[in-house]
Amino acid sequence: MPQARKPRIDIDIAVESGDWPQKRTLRSLVEKAVGAALYEAGAAYEAGSELSVVFTDDAHIRTLNAGWRNKDKPTNVLSFPAFPVKIGQELPPMLGDVVLAAETVAREAELEGKPLGHHITHLVVHGVLHLLGHDHEEETEAERMEALERAALARLAIPDPYA
Repeated sequence: MPQARKPRIDIDIAVESGDWPQKRTLRSLVEKAVGAALYEAGAAYEAGSELSVVFTDDAHIRTLNAGWRNKDKPTNVLSFPAFPVKIGQELPPMLGDVVLAAETVAREAELEGKPLGHHITHLVVHGVLHLLGHDHEEETEAERMEALERAALARLAIPDPYA
């Protein structure tokens, strides 16, 4: 497999609320997830970019989900692009924000019988792919996005979350 240029990206991690692993553990998970997502999506660029990952609770993500998506319920992850990005386009200076909700993420990991770290990694990959212009509203888009997620997670030795 040809080696891609390693994208330069500054990642800001904020733990706002919720019961999360230690910040250094989260940083390690996020850095690996972001690197794998960018690699599998073919992201390469000359200048640096920035990304924010926020770890919060269900109450906060419910407010965000209601305000931005008109869905008055918590969800596991939300992505907020700073600039519109089309697939394959060079990344902007600020990629955007990925926000995860503690209770929902923990509940899903437990229900699915997977380690919390694997689920966090998957959701960060998923969120970053959204910031890169990928979506899952239509079946073909969903298949393409899920294939990228599977490849990114396999790169990190994490089992297929859709199996």
